[in-house]
Amino acid sequence: MAPSSYFLLAALLATVTSVAIASDPSPLQDFCVADIHSPVKVNGFVCKDPMAVNADDFFKAANLDKPMDTKKSKVGSNVTLINVMQLPGLNTLGISLARIDYAPLGQNPPHTHPRATEILTVLEGTLYVGFVTSNPNKLFAKVLNKGDVFVFPQGLIHFQFNPIYDKPAVAIAALSSQNPGAITIANAVFGSKPPISDDVLAKAFQVQKGTIDWLQAQFWENNHN
Repeated sequence: MAPSSYFLLAALLATVTSVAIASDPSPLQDFCVADIHSPVKVNGFVCKDPMAVNADDFFKAANLDKPMDTKKSKVGSNVTLINVMQLPGLNTLGISLARIDYAPLGQNPPHTHPRATEILTVLEGTLYVGFVTSNPNKLFAKVLNKGDVFVFPQGLIHFQFNPIYDKPAVAIAALSSQNPGAITIANAVFGSKPPISDDVLAKAFQVQKGTIDWLQAQFWENNHN
């Protein structure tokens, strides 16, 4: 085989492999209930003995029909996530769920899910939502009302904001990973432990180091339940 053919074959295999591992692995059996307490470390969780599995492994009394407290959140929102850590039966199934409650003028601040695409529907109220693409950083945004649906592509920075000053909002989101992860931009940049050098951030944001020091001194909490 000519060298050019070897190169093309290698490129094809690399492309196919990258597509195959671009999301949660597909299950090779009916289910693989997570053994959360297993000492064995794998990508995801070891399967529980199928003979020890019962209906409760696929069930959680999550109370997602009840309003969640947003008063303690600085950003005015509360995310109740149901992922594999709360529901072991989700292991290898590539899906999770979240209820998001928004106070009047509350928001789920700009963040990303490194391992999941998100589809969100508004159950009550109104939301201004959007995401930003990779370079050249174009914003796609929309005002959603009850019953509307919006998709946030995997890994892209996105947000939701309740623009109504006197009414809360509620949404349900489905995510294409058993463990989608969440990186809130402000928390990651200004609240990392240990902190990012203020020289780096002052240069990146084109502000004085004193501004960065003030931001890093704030209490950066997450809004996940």
